[in-house]
Parts: sequence; structure tokens; C-alpha cells
Amino acid sequence: MKAMVLKELCSLDENHTPLELMELPDPVPAEGEILVKVSACGVCHTELDEIEGRTPPPHLPMILGHQVIGRVEANGSKASAFKIGDRVGIAWIYSACGICTFCLAGNENLCPDFQATGRDVNGGYAQYMTVPQGFVHRIPQGFTDSDAAPLLCAGAIGYRSLRLTGLKDGQNLGLTGFGASGHLVLKMVRHLYPKTQVFIFARSAEERAFSLELGAVWAGEVTEESPEKLHCIIDTTPAWEPVVEALKNLDSGGRLVINAIRKEERDKDSLLRISYPAHLWLEKEIKSVANISRRDVSEFLALAAVIGIRPEIQEFALEEANKALLDLKTKRIRGGKVLKIN
Repeated sequence: MKAMVLKELCSLDENHTPLELMELPDPVPAEGEILVKVSACGVCHTELDEIEGRTPPPHLPMILGHQVIGRVEANGSKASAFKIGDRVGIAWIYSACGICTFCLAGNENLCPDFQATGRDVNGGYAQYMTVPQGFVHRIPQGFTDSDAAPLLCAGAIGYRSLRLTGLKDGQNLGLTGFGASGHLVLKMVRHLYPKTQVFIFARSAEERAFSLELGAVWAGEVTEESPEKLHCIIDTTPAWEPVVEALKNLDSGGRLVINAIRKEERDKDSLLRISYPAHLWLEKEIKSVANISRRDVSEFLALAAVIGIRPEIQEFALEEANKALLDLKTKRIRGGKVLKIN
């Protein structure tokens, strides 16, 4: 099979082609696994974190990609949940132990044995991949493969982030950063919380204009002060400055949810500007989002089907994975980026 493979960690500022196109043996499903023929795979900022070493694979080489859409090609022994040809999706959660206190409570995203697709095991930047059948999702009808791919991460993690805000209809919500996840959260909010106003903070003028097209009531620079105090804010950026700036815009008792698996070091000195009375006092909260559970994915896919969420996407060939990653790195973003795989 063809695959785009990461052989060594690097900075995309210095190496614009971190992935190498390779011919590899087709994987074989083990007991309880299925073999998936991949048709589309979303490109996520987490892949930048993997490549640049902020959340590195435990071993190299590694095939990245965790927003995977494809068809069941074969079943391993004791795998009977899916038929050959079924359309399925594979998300960031590849497996969890199933027996720890976190898994038993439905918080398998916190499992100490959590494995991530495309980081701990080979992912979807390839023509084929294998996965445990219990961690595979059926894809509702009505979505193309490319439409469905960003729903598995950008959508599911956005759904979890929105849940963790505790937002009530009519309260003000802020979104800091407006990429693949942010634009899907805005679509969700307009359906689930029709009285809520959404305020956008983004460095890119294109992202700000895009958010207004989708129904945001206001869009400004990351450093701007919102025209109204916000009850909740979701941060989806790789930087520290937006965290500090978001805190000043929170209302008393407000909650900032940080939806980022890692933060880059380049502007960490922004944290030195935190003022206790301006940023943290009056019972403001900061909560991080860690991974996703299977529940997040399945519930969001069902919601997306009901309300007709369609992500904005840009398609690339598998061989163009490096270009898609570089576009993401340099903030050339409008919705989600998806690799189309023959």
C-alpha cells in the first residue's frame, strides 16, 4: 500500500516535507480487528504537534492521521460487528483498557492505557489500516467521505468542549481561533442554543470574515476586548497569548475550556502578563479537554446527521499531505483539510 510516513521529528519551519511517500505491506487484522480500506483522512493540528515533538509518537516510523473514513475490507478472527463493504470511521481514540475506573465511568479518554490513532499506532495517511472493531464508528448516510472525516475529530472534540463549558441557552460564548473545530462548534451552537450569541477571536481576517458568514455576532483580533462579557470561551489555538486574552473577556464565574492537546513554546512568556484581579479573580475557571471518548464521537455523528452539519473542506491527494500540513502551519485555514485516498 501507499502511505505518507513520518520517519523523524522536525520543525515544519525548517522542513516543509516531513512525510515521505512509501510503499508498505498491507496490514493484516489481528483477532478482534478489522481491516479498513481508507478513502479519506482529515488533517489535524495534532499532526503538527506529533511531527514537531510536542506529543511525539512513541516510536518511528509512524503513519499519522486520525480522522479516517473507509470501507471494511476484511475481518480478523472474532470480529463480526461489521460486514465487508460497511462504511466506517476511525477517530483519535484507537483503544482503551476498558477496565480502569475512568473507562468504567465512561471517561475512557482519561484511561492510562489510552492509545491514539496515528500517534501510538499507524493511522489513516495510507491506503489501509487496522483497528479494534469496538473502536469503529458507523458513518450516517448523507455525508460524503470528505464531509465525514473532519466530524471524527474537529467535530467530536468540539462537541466535547462545548459540553464541558456548561453553556446555557442565551449565555454568551466566545471562540478563540476559528479553524476546523471552531467552525463546527458555531454550527452546533446555532442549533442547540439558538438564543446564544457567539463572539470570535482570530488573528486571520479571513477566519473572522468566515465566522461572520456562519452567524457569529462579532469577530475581532485575539487581543481585542469583546463588546460584552462572555460566560464561556473555547480556545482552539496552539498559542498561550489567546489564553491570557480570553480570561480578561470572561464574566464572573465564567469558564475557559482549552481544546488543545499541546501548546507551542514560542509565546509562553505571555503567561507572565497574567494579572490575578483582571484574569483569574471572581471565580473564573480554566478546564482542559483531554482526548475524546467513543461517546463523544457517536453522539456528535448522530447530532450532525440530524441537524445537517456540513463542514467546509479543502481536499488534497494523499501525496499532497505535506502541503496540507504546511498550509495548516502557516494559518491558511478555512474549515477542514482532507486527504482523498485512492
